[in-house]
Amino acid sequence: MQLQSVLDKHPRSEDQLIEILLEYQATKDNHCISQEEILLISKHLNITESKVCSVISFYSFFSFVPRGKYVIQLCKDIPCFLNNSGNILKVLENLLGITVGETTPNRLFTLELTSCLGCCDKPPAMRIDGKTYTNLNPDKIKVIISEYSGKQL
Repeated sequence: MQLQSVLDKHPRSEDQLIEILLEYQATKDNHCISQEEILLISKHLNITESKVCSVISFYSFFSFVPRGKYVIQLCKDIPCFLNNSGNILKVLENLLGITVGETTPNRLFTLELTSCLGCCDKPPAMRIDGKTYTNLNPDKIKVIISEYSGKQL
């Protein structure tokens, strides 16, 4: 989907910024917003580029850099940490062959840490492509990653 078609669907109001970013970024294979796109959005909404950039940098679901098809966000907050999210991170890194902040060579997965996912009663938790997974353990991680990759692990 072209950025202009997303912009045309939204009023020229600053309160539309997050909706525009969410809608447009979801259409992109690399899940990121470029500098050129930031400029077009800022002109459409009549706000500064720095305002657009500040929103993109504040929320973990937006990105300036290309990401994989599936963005894995592992919770790094206290309840998850106390319930072995560090071990889950090691399992993910070993399965994917990447570390936090990296994308697999086939551009299928990007691995990130994130703030609380709101699942403190079922830690550890992670989110992939907007879907949240809880009560994680190494076996559950292998099944989840297999479902996304289409490969038995």
